[in-house]
Amino acid sequence: MKIRCLYLFLITTIVAVPVAGLAKPGSMPTKMQVSRQFAVWNAALQTRDPQKVAALYCEHGGVLIPTLSNQIRSNRAEIADYFEHFLQLKPSGKIDQSFIRLLGPDAAVNAGIYTFSLTQNGKPEDVQARFTFVYAKEHGRWCIMEQHSSAMPESH
Repeated sequence: MKIRCLYLFLITTIVAVPVAGLAKPGSMPTKMQVSRQFAVWNAALQTRDPQKVAALYCEHGGVLIPTLSNQIRSNRAEIADYFEHFLQLKPSGKIDQSFIRLLGPDAAVNAGIYTFSLTQNGKPEDVQARFTFVYAKEHGRWCIMEQHSSAMPESH
C-alpha cells in the first residue's frame, strides 16, 4: 500500500509540475481572460461608485476618451469625475461584437461594438457605441490603460 501511494504521488507530481508551469508570470493571457475584464468593468459600473470604476484604470497612464464628453480624461481623478456624471444614467453594458488581440504577456486590446442601457430623464434608452479597451498589467493585475468609446454615427 505504501509503495502504491508513493507511486501515485510521484506520477501526480510528474504530471502536475509541467502544467503548473504554464500559469507562470509572464505567460500570455487568454482571450477569455481579456474578455472577462469588460465584465469586471461593467460590474463596477453597477456599484454606481465612480471611485471603484476609476480604480480599474491604470494608476500611471490610464486614459479615458469617453462617449458622452468632449474632454479626454488622463488621470484617475478626471476619470472618476466623468463617471460621477455617467453613473447617474444607471448604465449597463453588453458587448455586441468583439475583436481581442493579445499583444504580449502584459498587454491586450479588446475593440468592437457595445450597447449601453441608460436611463435619461426617467426613460430607458439603448445607446450603441464603438469601443477600444487597451489593457496592461500593473502591479500584477489587469488595468485599463486606455478606453475610447464613441457613439455610432447613425445615432446622431
